[in-house]
Amino acid sequence: MHIRIENLSKQYEEHHVKALNELNLSFEKGEFVAIMGPSGCGKSTLLNIIAGIDRQSSGRIFIGEHELSAMSENALTEMRRDNIGFIFQFFNLLSTLTVYENVALPLELAAKCGAAEIKKRAMEMLEKVSLAARHDFYPSQLSGGEMQRVAIARALVNNPQLIVADEPTGNLDTENGEQVLELFRKLCREGMHTAIMATHSQEAANCADRIVRMKDGRILESSIK
Repeated sequence: MHIRIENLSKQYEEHHVKALNELNLSFEKGEFVAIMGPSGCGKSTLLNIIAGIDRQSSGRIFIGEHELSAMSENALTEMRRDNIGFIFQFFNLLSTLTVYENVALPLELAAKCGAAEIKKRAMEMLEKVSLAARHDFYPSQLSGGEMQRVAIARALVNNPQLIVADEPTGNLDTENGEQVLELFRKLCREGMHTAIMATHSQEAANCADRIVRMKDGRILESSIK
């Protein structure tokens, strides 16, 4: 999915902070991009706007043929549900649901397939992240790396065209972090998904096709590796 950003700005009036300052940027279908920069540079704000979680103050953002700022809240909710998988640094799993139930939830909310298809797709996604054997565990019974992989399975179970990940390896050890990054690479190569990842880790960023560096709400450089 192609993403185009034009003169994008975000200002938090109550704090007199300009988090993003007239950004112009694009992401190609099948591309894996890492966004780097110090804390407070605007990485997470940019991801939240790309994912339709937050709204910009000015400028435009296009996801495929859709201009997000022109969409109603209901249309934006459907766009996120059907086309965007967001992976949070701190997992955001529902503690009262099992691993399987957490992963199946987006399919149930979409209400586009029956129970048998939901089970099939959720278990296939858990197989991809090597957690099918723990489908009946609860989040409290998992390690940090396992919880992140569950969060990734949940984000990807609807086969979103756009994957947005905020520090997805920040709480993982080296081995689990490498597994997560390899999964992103594989999805972009084989499924022509677009993946955008914010990270502080140069090692993680080196796994991407392109690195975008930010500072003070601006783009410093965008370099293809």
